Amino acid sequence: MSEATGQVYDTAKILAALPHRYPMLLVDRVVSFTEEEIHAVKAVSFNEEFFQGHFPGRPIMPGVLQIEALAQAAGILAIESLGLAGTGKLVYFMAIEEAKFRNPVTPGHLLDLRAGFVQKRSRVCKFWGKASIDDKVTCEVNFTAMIADS
Repeated sequence: MSEATGQVYDTAKILAALPHRYPMLLVDRVVSFTEEEIHAVKAVSFNEEFFQGHFPGRPIMPGVLQIEALAQAAGILAIESLGLAGTGKLVYFMAIEEAKFRNPVTPGHLLDLRAGFVQKRSRVCKFWGKASIDDKVTCEVNFTAMIADS
């Protein structure tokens, strides 16, 4: 595994790497990445739109959005590792496998997002992903994505 880049991605760099925008942008910061793995963060705020209905009186971040946040982090990893920045290529979700939800995610937490390559090819990549709060796993998943023109 290569050394971490030490390069932190702030919102501006994330917006340049991903096509997602509010309210679907679910990565707030990239803490570090190597050629094979990424560590990003989602600040979970009570003001998120999904908390209005999931669930009133007991707000919990939907598991599918945890997976989406992991996929977005993996998308940034793929863009960087495969040298796709500025090429017009996008990373499209294809499959979700072995999703497991371990603990609820509630407002006021920093959701740690870690993802890495299981298989890296020029057109299709497989990833593992793990979300956690304070080292307590909230979600684990394997997923596949396709690299294609936007």
